[in-house]
Order: sequence, then structure tokens, then C-alpha cells
Amino acid sequence: MGNPRLVDPARLVQLTVSGASSGCIYGLIALGFVLVYKATEMVNFAQGEIMMLGGFTAYTLIAKAGLNYWLGAGLTVVIIAAFGFLLDLLVLRRLIGQKQFSVVMLTFGLASIFRAVAGMGWGYDPVGFVTPFTNKVVRVGGIVLSETSMSIIVGTVLLCTALYLFFARTRMGLAMQAASQNQLAAYYMGVPVKTVFSLVWAISAGIAAIAAVLLAPVAMVDVNMGLIGMNAFAGAVLGGFGSIPGAVIGGVVVGVVEQMAGYFLPAGFQETSANLVLLAVLIIYPQGLFGTLTRKRV
Repeated sequence: MGNPRLVDPARLVQLTVSGASSGCIYGLIALGFVLVYKATEMVNFAQGEIMMLGGFTAYTLIAKAGLNYWLGAGLTVVIIAAFGFLLDLLVLRRLIGQKQFSVVMLTFGLASIFRAVAGMGWGYDPVGFVTPFTNKVVRVGGIVLSETSMSIIVGTVLLCTALYLFFARTRMGLAMQAASQNQLAAYYMGVPVKTVFSLVWAISAGIAAIAAVLLAPVAMVDVNMGLIGMNAFAGAVLGGFGSIPGAVIGGVVVGVVEQMAGYFLPAGFQETSANLVLLAVLIIYPQGLFGTLTRKRV
């Protein structure tokens, strides 16, 4: 056994920021899981692959078509949001009222189809694009922080603030909350429930696209990019599946745990830490940090 690794405070801060930035990506994907689940009681295991499609769309617009980064990122969000809307309208709406197992298997199948289509369309080699934050750092005393990591954290905070204001202050946001709490009552109050559900899928897909744009400069874009959705799922469970703030906080916790495991623990623990967190939460605290535990009488 070697000596325990000494804790360098500057290195610890860097690890925390790096973990928080990757955790923010997990949190955004987890947010998509939660939004769809709260509105439709569906678990969308293709959320990571929708993010992957967003990454390739951004690559096409920014690197191939030569659009300005901000314009390309904005168009990517619009395109993927429209894709999410149509996905619900044309495919997923047909499963309303079906068993959860059918929905889960469909979304797993869609994930495989999306990876195959991306491979045929863009190939299997990792690609990327330059952002205004690429290869830039922020120095705070003796601590060097990547601007890319900082942009991910700031972007996540701004997006979560915008979502909070949307759900709390707009008529459509309030209608979405009403539909997620009681579909029948919302329908009788004049809320177009089916359209609201499609809009929820659109918002969820748009969030995944934002996550892809933020992540692409760090991890590159490839057909297996969406597999980090399982880490995001662990974050959603940790936060309390169904809790919107819990999804983001849970994702950040998983990201920080990953970085700390990679630094302090033997090789291999970083890759498995998200699954270990998921198992621990399900065994010890199944309702999650911000969730409520429901029981069914049988």
C-alpha cells in the first residue's frame, strides 16, 4: 500500500470546480428526466442520446457551416427542442396509458436508433468545435480554473434561474405545473394537456441540447456521448426523482464524487462511483435528498 495522497488545497479546489462542471451537465440531463417524469410519468432513457444529437447538430452548424458560436448554439437548441416536440407528438403520445415497461423499452430502443442514425450521418470518430472559452483559464491566486468549466457552471445557474421564472411566473409554466399535478383537473380547467406534454418534451430536449453545447468542448462529440445519461440518472435518483432542484444538486454531487474518487481512490473507482452512489441511495435513502417516499398498500 502506498502512502495516502496528500491534499493540496489548490488541487482540491480545482477538482471541486471540475467535478461541479461535469456535475452540472449531469444535472441538466437529470433535469430532462425529471421534467418528463413529472408531467407524463414516463422515464425517458433516450435523454442522453437526445443530448448527443444536439452535440452533432451544434458541430454541424458551428464547425461545418461556419456559424457564429452563439448563433449556432441558439439554433441547435431550437432544432432539438422542435425534435423533442415532434417525438412526443408522433411517437410517444401513442403510449399514454400503456404500462411503464413498454415506455422504458421504447425509450431504450429510441436511444439505440439515435446512436445508429448519428453513426451513419456523422461517423464514429469524435468531433468538436471551438468556443469562446476554449484554451482559456481564470487565475485566482495560485488556482488555475478552466474558463470552459466556469462557463458550464454559470450557464447551468442561468438556465435554472430562467426555468424557475418560467414555471413560476408564466401562464404556460403554471399550466405545465397544473398538468403534472392532476391531468384531469387541468383538462377541465381548459389546459391543453396533450400540447403541454409535447412542450415539456420540447423543453427537456432543449435542455439536453444546451448540455451538449456546454459539454462538447470538454468531452468531444461522438455516438457514445449519450451514455453519460446513466450518470445523470444516478443524480436524478440522488436528488429525489421528481424534484427539479434535486436533479441539478444530485447531478453536481455525482460529478464531484467522481472527481474525488479519481484523485483519492485506486484506478477504476471514478468510472464506477456514479453507480455506487445510485446503489447506496436506493438502499439507504430511496426517496433521495429532496424527494418524498410513497408507499402502496397491497
